[in-house]
Amino acid sequence: MTRKARILVVDDEAPMRESLRDWLLEEDYEVGLAAGGEEAVAVAKDGTWSVVLLDLKMPGMDGLETLAELRRLAPNTEVVMMTAYATVDTAVKAMKCGAYDYLVKPFDPDEMELQIKKILAHQELVLENIMLRRRLEERTEFDQIVGRSRPMQAIFDLISRVAPTDSTILITGESGTGKELVARAIHGHSSRCYRPFIAVSCGALPESLLESELFGYEKGAFTGAEQSRKGRIEMAHGGTLFLDEIGEISPKTQVDLLRVLQEKRIQRLGGDKEISVDARFISATNRDLPRAIREQRFRDDLYYRLNVITIDLPPLRERKEDIPLLVDHLIRKLSMEMNREPAQVAPQAMRMFMDYHWPGNVRELENVIERALVIGSGKVIAPADLPLGAVRAPEQEVPESLRDMERLHIQRVLEKTGWKISETARRLEVDRQTLYNKIEKYGLRSAE
Repeated sequence: MTRKARILVVDDEAPMRESLRDWLLEEDYEVGLAAGGEEAVAVAKDGTWSVVLLDLKMPGMDGLETLAELRRLAPNTEVVMMTAYATVDTAVKAMKCGAYDYLVKPFDPDEMELQIKKILAHQELVLENIMLRRRLEERTEFDQIVGRSRPMQAIFDLISRVAPTDSTILITGESGTGKELVARAIHGHSSRCYRPFIAVSCGALPESLLESELFGYEKGAFTGAEQSRKGRIEMAHGGTLFLDEIGEISPKTQVDLLRVLQEKRIQRLGGDKEISVDARFISATNRDLPRAIREQRFRDDLYYRLNVITIDLPPLRERKEDIPLLVDHLIRKLSMEMNREPAQVAPQAMRMFMDYHWPGNVRELENVIERALVIGSGKVIAPADLPLGAVRAPEQEVPESLRDMERLHIQRVLEKTGWKISETARRLEVDRQTLYNKIEKYGLRSAE
């Protein structure tokens, strides 16, 4: 137990109260005493007592009256009745009034101890369930990914469901939305969590270097290859390989990667031996891969191999209710790194955070907060500390009619998803047939 359980003994006979107190203290409980019903109610109404051992027959307010008051004032406190006059009628009446159980005097202390332990175990289970439900309902952070908004709660749920599998995952979203954080969260909650997480930024390397980085090379494979070296795919054996900016890889590397996904084997550059690899592949991109396929810049067979499960991260401007949470989280994180007290945010500054368009998403938000903490003059982030005047959300003409507004909104969501009907229907929170009917009604057509 994190703290001692509190037991209140209520009996009008002093020897009985004191004997029970001594027994309970020996078992390391915190014990309180009351000589009658009125005193018991006054002491127990704060609701901090785990169990009340309550005598049935007492002068003044008797046990049943006291029980009724305790159930009203402290409903989470369990009551065990004690009586020397046990009959079926009194027992049934006490249980109907909300007693957990009853003990017949004189009783064995072991019997009493057993009752108390049963009650405490039940209370602990109830508390755990309540806390778990609250965490699920109010979860705002998942492995450094912060969000209370509906889209982020859906992503937390999806991460929890896909992490235990070995399915290949494609994470899409604009730059700065946290794609690598999602990949690390999936790895961290998988059966591979104790094996390597290897990240490769495909867009940061030219084709020749990316090939050797991914597949490794044997000694003498090219000028400067003075010894053999494992590639990132091989290093990820047993763990997870995260391929960031997958849309940037060349056609040749696409073919090589497809072979790895199909056969689970690689060849180092300059080598003739095939090496088996067991790695989970998670890829990420801010590119429109379906369009790249149509333009023959990305292989469709590789896309389908990588895109078994898609996680689409919303831009920050589409989940602005998360901004105050993110600001608080980032201030605490950066302040800890700077070894300083966390700053507060002036209301006008928070309004600027909320009004800004955030083209760089969470990464830009973090950079802005870091700058404000470094150059700020005090313990409060003020509007003058924020360089947010340059970029605002673009002004757009809003249709006046509800029909035109609905048409425009559906068109925008369709374009955002690349005209994926299931994904668009999910975002609009309608079924597929309703979406088809709306498309037909408004004569919507893909620009492609």
